[in-house]
Amino acid sequence: MRLIELGDRGWLEFVQGRADATLFHHPVWARLLADCYGYRPLVAALAEHGALSAGMPVIDVSRPFGGRRWVSLPFTDRCPPLLGENAGDLAAGSVELATSCKLDLLELRGGLVDHVAIHRDAAFVHHEVAVAANERENWDRLARNHRRNVRIAERAGVRIVRGVSASDIETFYGLHLRTRRRLGVPVQPRRFFRLLLDTVIGQGLGFVLTAYSGAHPVASAVFGSWNGTLIYKYSARDERFAKLDANYLLLWSAIRWASENGYHTFDLGRSNVEQEPLRSFKDGWGAREEPLAYSRISRVPVRTRAPGFETAMSLVIRNSAPWVCRTVGELFYRYAT
Repeated sequence: MRLIELGDRGWLEFVQGRADATLFHHPVWARLLADCYGYRPLVAALAEHGALSAGMPVIDVSRPFGGRRWVSLPFTDRCPPLLGENAGDLAAGSVELATSCKLDLLELRGGLVDHVAIHRDAAFVHHEVAVAANERENWDRLARNHRRNVRIAERAGVRIVRGVSASDIETFYGLHLRTRRRLGVPVQPRRFFRLLLDTVIGQGLGFVLTAYSGAHPVASAVFGSWNGTLIYKYSARDERFAKLDANYLLLWSAIRWASENGYHTFDLGRSNVEQEPLRSFKDGWGAREEPLAYSRISRVPVRTRAPGFETAMSLVIRNSAPWVCRTVGELFYRYAT
């Protein structure tokens, strides 16, 4: 296992040649995270006969008083290592990397083969829709409730607009801030979405879908699109218009776009195992649900945040002005990897 720079041409060529690579493996995604939050991005890779044979993007998210911690990748639901013919080599190489770099934690957001030094945490499930070229086949896979709600939105005159401009991102961000405040969770800094516009959407690797009722935006989502996989990454809605079911029409429009543009997979991200309503919502799009294990190599037990802290933070955000939610995100979101 060796470390190379994220901008190494060999890594980009390796990723571009892999059918199983997604936008999260592409250098632009790790670069976006690093530029926004001040992290150091790297690539950990194996080589055979001078060419890369396996690897993964890694970001150093070490804190001043929190030990040395590398993640592949922070703020990313799933980024499994791109494996070679011998998956065991990458597992052993990851353990050696963590030891030689004196890491307190190396976390891979995807499974590795069994190894005595690797702990696997299967607290999540992952949802993917196999997109068919035939629209009727995609429609017939939807749960009856999902089809009904799509029709409700259509009859209500909801329209979906696909955009790639700064104004589309700003429209999304306004709804995003409203949604995150309602849920009591910190919002990403505004600069994150401005950088995402420049480095991802501006490179043709994503877009925004926004649902309108008349002239009013009622739901919006940001998607990553590359290498045959469309990723549903961020979503938001105005809860005052919940009865329109605009988010159902929005997601159905995303599936139709994927089908029309030759994509084979619609990635709906992860859910916690105990999030039964969310799992049911995602599975209703015809998704297959599979266990999602994170692999961790650590020198000391991994500490989790105290539940009391999360509860207190949530109460503050929900009961404060929007600027408080933005400020909390600006100050602390980079630590919520």
